[in-house]
Amino acid sequence: MKFSIDKNEKYVVITLNESSFSNEITPQLKSEFILLNTEGFSNIILDLSQVLHCDDSQDLSSLLFADRLCKKVNGLFVIAGVQPEIQKILELSGLTQSLNMVPKLKEAVDLIFMDEIEKEMLGNFDEES
Repeated sequence: MKFSIDKNEKYVVITLNESSFSNEITPQLKSEFILLNTEGFSNIILDLSQVLHCDDSQDLSSLLFADRLCKKVNGLFVIAGVQPEIQKILELSGLTQSLNMVPKLKEAVDLIFMDEIEKEMLGNFDEES
Protein backbone atom coordinates (compact mmCIF):
# COMPACT_ATOMS: atom_id res chain seq x y z
CA MET A 1 0.00 0.00 0.00
CA LYS A 2 1.37 3.38 -1.01
CA PHE A 3 0.39 6.20 1.31
CA SER A 4 1.71 9.27 3.06
CA ILE A 5 1.06 10.51 6.57
CA ASP A 6 1.07 14.13 7.67
CA LYS A 7 0.92 14.46 11.45
CA ASN A 8 -0.30 17.72 12.94
CA GLU A 9 -1.04 18.80 16.49
CA LYS A 10 -4.82 18.23 16.35
CA TYR A 11 -5.11 15.69 13.52
CA VAL A 12 -3.34 13.37 11.12
CA VAL A 13 -3.88 13.08 7.37
CA ILE A 14 -3.45 9.76 5.59
CA THR A 15 -3.27 10.17 1.83
CA LEU A 16 -3.71 6.99 -0.18
CA ASN A 17 -1.41 7.11 -3.19
CA GLU A 18 -3.22 4.28 -4.97
CA SER A 19 -5.64 4.33 -7.89
CA SER A 20 -7.66 1.41 -6.51
CA PHE A 21 -9.07 0.61 -3.08
CA SER A 22 -8.70 -3.16 -2.91
CA ASN A 23 -8.80 -5.95 -0.33
CA GLU A 24 -4.99 -5.82 -0.09
CA ILE A 25 -5.20 -2.28 1.29
CA THR A 26 -7.87 -2.85 3.94
CA PRO A 27 -5.80 -4.76 6.57
CA GLN A 28 -2.85 -2.39 6.23
CA LEU A 29 -5.10 0.63 6.52
CA LYS A 30 -6.78 -0.76 9.65
CA SER A 31 -3.35 -1.37 11.18
CA GLU A 32 -2.34 2.19 10.42
CA PHE A 33 -5.53 3.52 12.01
CA ILE A 34 -4.82 1.51 15.18
CA LEU A 35 -1.20 2.66 15.29
CA LEU A 36 -2.16 6.33 14.93
CA ASN A 37 -4.86 5.94 17.56
CA THR A 38 -2.42 4.43 20.05
CA GLU A 39 -0.04 7.33 19.33
CA GLY A 40 -2.79 9.62 20.62
CA PHE A 41 -4.38 10.85 17.40
CA SER A 42 -8.14 11.01 17.87
CA ASN A 43 -8.82 13.01 14.69
CA ILE A 44 -7.97 11.26 11.42
CA ILE A 45 -8.49 12.53 7.89
CA LEU A 46 -8.34 10.04 5.03
CA ASP A 47 -7.61 11.68 1.67
CA LEU A 48 -9.02 9.51 -1.12
CA SER A 49 -8.55 12.05 -3.91
CA GLN A 50 -6.21 9.73 -5.84
CA VAL A 51 -8.38 6.61 -5.46
CA LEU A 52 -10.47 6.08 -8.59
CA HIS A 53 -11.74 2.50 -8.23
CA CYS A 54 -12.97 0.09 -5.59
CA ASP A 55 -13.28 -3.65 -6.24
CA ASP A 56 -15.85 -4.38 -3.56
CA SER A 57 -17.81 -2.40 -0.99
CA GLN A 58 -16.46 -4.81 1.67
CA ASP A 59 -13.04 -3.25 1.08
CA LEU A 60 -14.44 -0.02 2.48
CA SER A 61 -15.19 -1.62 5.86
CA SER A 62 -11.96 -0.09 7.15
CA LEU A 63 -13.66 3.31 6.91
CA LEU A 64 -16.31 2.30 9.44
CA PHE A 65 -13.59 0.80 11.60
CA ALA A 66 -11.68 4.10 11.64
CA ASP A 67 -14.86 6.04 12.38
CA ARG A 68 -15.62 3.85 15.41
CA LEU A 69 -12.01 4.08 16.58
CA CYS A 70 -12.05 7.89 16.48
CA LYS A 71 -15.48 8.18 18.11
CA LYS A 72 -14.34 5.91 20.92
CA VAL A 73 -11.76 8.51 21.94
CA ASN A 74 -14.08 11.49 21.31
CA GLY A 75 -12.43 12.26 17.98
CA LEU A 76 -13.52 12.69 14.40
CA PHE A 77 -12.85 10.63 11.27
CA VAL A 78 -13.25 12.58 8.02
CA ILE A 79 -12.93 11.36 4.45
CA ALA A 80 -11.85 13.92 1.86
CA GLY A 81 -11.69 13.91 -1.92
CA VAL A 82 -14.02 11.02 -2.68
CA GLN A 83 -14.12 10.39 -6.44
CA PRO A 84 -17.46 9.71 -8.22
CA GLU A 85 -17.08 5.92 -8.51
CA ILE A 86 -16.21 5.56 -4.84
CA GLN A 87 -19.03 7.95 -3.92
CA LYS A 88 -21.53 5.70 -5.71
CA ILE A 89 -20.32 2.63 -3.82
CA LEU A 90 -20.50 4.50 -0.51
CA GLU A 91 -24.05 5.64 -1.30
CA LEU A 92 -25.20 2.16 -2.35
CA SER A 93 -23.77 0.61 0.78
CA GLY A 94 -25.35 3.28 2.99
CA LEU A 95 -22.01 4.47 4.35
CA THR A 96 -22.64 8.10 3.42
CA GLN A 97 -25.21 8.23 6.23
CA SER A 98 -22.69 7.43 8.95
CA LEU A 99 -19.37 8.81 7.68
CA ASN A 100 -18.15 12.42 7.61
CA MET A 101 -17.24 13.23 4.02
CA VAL A 102 -16.13 16.51 2.46
CA PRO A 103 -14.99 17.36 -1.08
CA LYS A 104 -11.58 18.86 -0.24
CA LEU A 105 -8.80 18.26 2.26
CA LYS A 106 -8.95 21.86 3.49
CA GLU A 107 -12.63 21.39 4.36
CA ALA A 108 -11.73 18.27 6.37
CA VAL A 109 -9.15 20.25 8.35
CA ASP A 110 -11.71 23.02 8.94
CA LEU A 111 -14.25 20.45 10.14
CA ILE A 112 -11.73 19.04 12.64
CA PHE A 113 -10.95 22.50 14.01
CA MET A 114 -14.63 23.43 14.27
CA ASP A 115 -15.28 20.19 16.16
CA GLU A 116 -12.36 20.89 18.53
CA ILE A 117 -13.61 24.44 19.20
CA GLU A 118 -17.10 23.12 19.88
CA LYS A 119 -15.74 20.56 22.37
CA GLU A 120 -13.74 23.30 24.11
CA MET A 121 -16.74 25.59 24.34
CA LEU A 122 -19.01 22.84 25.60
CA GLY A 123 -16.36 21.82 28.11
CA ASN A 124 -16.10 25.40 29.39
CA PHE A 125 -19.89 25.64 29.56
CA ASP A 126 -20.09 22.42 31.58
CA GLU A 127 -17.45 23.72 34.01
CA GLU A 128 -19.43 26.93 34.61
CA SER A 129 -22.68 25.08 35.35
